[in-house]
Amino acid sequence: MASGSYRNGTPKTTKPDRSTSSTYTTPKPTAKSRVAAGGGANVRRSSAVPLIAKDDAGVPGRVRVAVRLRPQNSEELVADADFADCVELQSELKRLKLRKNNWESETYEFDEVLTESASQKRVYEVVAKPVVESVLEGYNGTVMAYGQTGTGKTFTLGKLGEDNIAARGIMVRAMEDILSDTSPTIDSVSVSYFQLYMETIQDLLCPGNDNIAIVEDPKSGDVSIPAATVVEIRDQRSFLELLRIGEAHRFAANTKLNTESSRSHAILMVHVKRSIKGRHDGEEGFPVENGQASSLVKSFRPPIVRKSKLVIVDLAGSERIDKSGSEGHTLEEAKSINLSLTALGKCINALAENSAHVPFRDSKLTRLLRDSFGGTARTSLVVTIGPSPRHRGETSSTIMFGQRAMKVENMVKLKEEFDYKSLCRRLDVELDKLFSENERLQKDFEDEIERVKAEAQNRISEVERKYMISLENERLKYQQDYMDSIKKLEEKWMINQQISNNERFWVGNHEGFMDGGEASVPSTSDSMNDDKQLVKTENLLRQSSEDEVSSLKSQVAQWKRLEAAANAEIVKLNKKLESEAHQKEKLEEEINILKNRLLQLSFEADETRRSLDRGGSGKAFSGFDTFMSQARSSQIRDSANGQKASIAKLFEQVGLQKILSLLESEDADVRIHAVKVVANLAAEEANQEKIVEAGGLSSLLILLRSSEDETIRRVAAGAIANLAMNETNQELVMVQDGISLLSMTAADAEDPQTLRMVAGAIANLCGNDRLQTRLRAEGGIKALLGMVRCGHPDVLAQVARGIANFAKCESRASTQGNNTGRSLLIEDGALPWIVKNANNEASPIRRHIELALCHLAQHEVNAKDMINEGALWELVRISRDCSREDIRMLAHKTLTASPKFQAELRRLRIEC
Repeated sequence: MASGSYRNGTPKTTKPDRSTSSTYTTPKPTAKSRVAAGGGANVRRSSAVPLIAKDDAGVPGRVRVAVRLRPQNSEELVADADFADCVELQSELKRLKLRKNNWESETYEFDEVLTESASQKRVYEVVAKPVVESVLEGYNGTVMAYGQTGTGKTFTLGKLGEDNIAARGIMVRAMEDILSDTSPTIDSVSVSYFQLYMETIQDLLCPGNDNIAIVEDPKSGDVSIPAATVVEIRDQRSFLELLRIGEAHRFAANTKLNTESSRSHAILMVHVKRSIKGRHDGEEGFPVENGQASSLVKSFRPPIVRKSKLVIVDLAGSERIDKSGSEGHTLEEAKSINLSLTALGKCINALAENSAHVPFRDSKLTRLLRDSFGGTARTSLVVTIGPSPRHRGETSSTIMFGQRAMKVENMVKLKEEFDYKSLCRRLDVELDKLFSENERLQKDFEDEIERVKAEAQNRISEVERKYMISLENERLKYQQDYMDSIKKLEEKWMINQQISNNERFWVGNHEGFMDGGEASVPSTSDSMNDDKQLVKTENLLRQSSEDEVSSLKSQVAQWKRLEAAANAEIVKLNKKLESEAHQKEKLEEEINILKNRLLQLSFEADETRRSLDRGGSGKAFSGFDTFMSQARSSQIRDSANGQKASIAKLFEQVGLQKILSLLESEDADVRIHAVKVVANLAAEEANQEKIVEAGGLSSLLILLRSSEDETIRRVAAGAIANLAMNETNQELVMVQDGISLLSMTAADAEDPQTLRMVAGAIANLCGNDRLQTRLRAEGGIKALLGMVRCGHPDVLAQVARGIANFAKCESRASTQGNNTGRSLLIEDGALPWIVKNANNEASPIRRHIELALCHLAQHEVNAKDMINEGALWELVRISRDCSREDIRMLAHKTLTASPKFQAELRRLRIEC
């Protein structure tokens, strides 16, 4: 915190230079020279480094450093009145002169030189604004203040400016720019604020949350503080309130150098998440129909999200105890502050000198700033100094810290990934809509079928009823007519019969009847004519009845035709129902395809993320392009933690058996996608047992044996390596001749990534005590040693890990009395390679080799071979120089416990 007044009154506000506020500049190189006393100067500077470009793969760029001079305070105006200031600023040349005495001075160049009259706005424009703009574009950024206590670090960074808006610090101004450039509806901005006090991390927003742990991602090395309170910011007002709360809980003390000296390092983390739209408009890779992409598939493209982090660090000031007058608890605080700043200085020195080992783990401060120095963040440092000649030593130390920091290079990377969570939510909504629409259509169709059936049935019943009534009426009518006709004929016949009998009686009883008889013949003839007429009438009536019956039959036939037409309509409706059912099946198949696509996209994102973590920019896969056209680069996918739940859900819906069956497909692309999905699932421990029970391990081994495709063999070997992390699965791999298959693959493969996967699988098997002899007999050790021909660091690291695991199991067996012979590693010729790589530049390789040597040396029967091969010298080196204390102590213990090693060391007159 700066105290006192400005030397020249109120600072003059200067118009910011746009060229310096929007880009990173590099100081021009000058020769180092010493000029004679009087005006001579020794000019020091960092080597020029190209500017940082916006590249997703990451490009090098150095830390940008500015120096700010605090004006004299009231005490210095009195005490230093007779002495000249120890520094002289040349802001237009970006130079600073540090006077040694009245005749000699040293000149240093920085990216920016800010005089005591520089305004807070000017400081923000040249120091922090380029970093904030980078954060808004998706890069990580760090702004940090370093300097002696009382030189204005907290004033520069954390000044709230409640009374004077112009005095606002970098924290307030940075949040103003971030909130003005983000949208609260689609973007999110959240902050966490904590302090590092006496090597413990304490939450400034929740004081009860102290002693927070640092969590480090084992794959990417990223450091996070998950237990710290995270508050989402909607407006500047709420952010200022959080800063007030944090400042109220920060530790401070009154010392001789500063009345409000900060006793802790304060760290503000701002997390920015932005949605990027319009990136996929020109991309290909989606199926088309009649030359136009399906609108359904277009809507399933996942949005791109850029996640970035701005870290603003207000370091506690370095101080000398004799000057600050610290004592008691304040003295302990000062010691802790100086230790953490010393650790930071060591890391800066190691990075500036390109040292193979950077001691980030010496302090929690350096662990938190690992990404800021030598990492992937864009970093800007402001070093604050005072003008007093009494503190020239502290000023010189601060300047040299800034000069070394200018030599540190970072690899800036764009943090961009697919937002699979929102895509899954959108897919769930679309699926619900499709299912609801399909159920509604099916219900409407079934209701329509039932209505048509009921209507047809009613019409048929009505026709049948009318037909039966009409037929019965006609039958009764004609039956009645027929009976009436018969009755009339019988009556006629009876009359005629009576007349005939009367005539015969008349002829028999009277003679002479002939005359009268002749007259009666015409009467009989008339009766016969009447009978004929009656018969004719009866025939006509019969014919009319038959015609009526024919008419009724034709009506019945017509009703039957209507019934047939109704049946045909029902058949047509049934066919329509079958067509709708077929469309439903096609829709369900499309839904399953979309689910499989999403599952594949998630796996491709994970592949991309792992590729980016390894630093490989050219071989990264693109989730959508690989899925649809197998052309080219994240999920993707990590996460990643948020998208694992969606992958598990899709995995349950699609079914493991169906995925495993695709491993036997004749289509090579299908097999590639299927084995990638299985490998992604095998990476999670919860899925491994299901995969093995479903025969997935056997399928992967068969695929490794039969396939000639390099991609399939690489991914299958990676999946086997994941499954082989489980002890039960390790025995299954051995039983199914897995080590022989892995050995053959190692002998045939040339791709470093395939060899890395195979070496990882064998390395996991090497850690099983019960499989040592069989693994060696089936060529496992020979296969590991054969893969060193590749020379790739990742492959060598896996080989070294396997040898370390094997040696550890042998050491354990010899300690338990189960192994009394020479090491199988030594018998297979591994010792020369182990000795050769014991001091490898790559720390993972070196660490595993050092462990392997220590474990081999614990078995006395191996001592002679190790002495002959020169391993003893490496053990001595490890016991003295190893960066890992546990390995160093193990090597020392092994050397002192071995009689043969002790005898050889005495002979050579070497002390352990």
